[in-house]
Amino acid sequence: MAATLRRDGERLVFTGTLDRAACAALWKQAQPLLAGARVIALDDVERVDSAGLALVAELAARHPGTIVTGEPTGLASLRAAYRLDDALGFAS
Repeated sequence: MAATLRRDGERLVFTGTLDRAACAALWKQAQPLLAGARVIALDDVERVDSAGLALVAELAARHPGTIVTGEPTGLASLRAAYRLDDALGFAS
């Protein structure tokens, strides 16, 4: 499934597969939607690769306190490999 992004209130809602092929377009699409977002929702994401993780982690880093929801395939193992916490910041 192709990746999509939409704003739903205070949520940035991703769907589909967050992979290298989708990230450049999603990055551009996210910029005007980011202000005021409190949640990055990955609940409808099927799979994430390292590029997708980098995209979501950077969006979260630009807005400290952002909550990341959902656990698509690949997220837990990548988060562990890069030693990131649940909010995708570097774990201490």
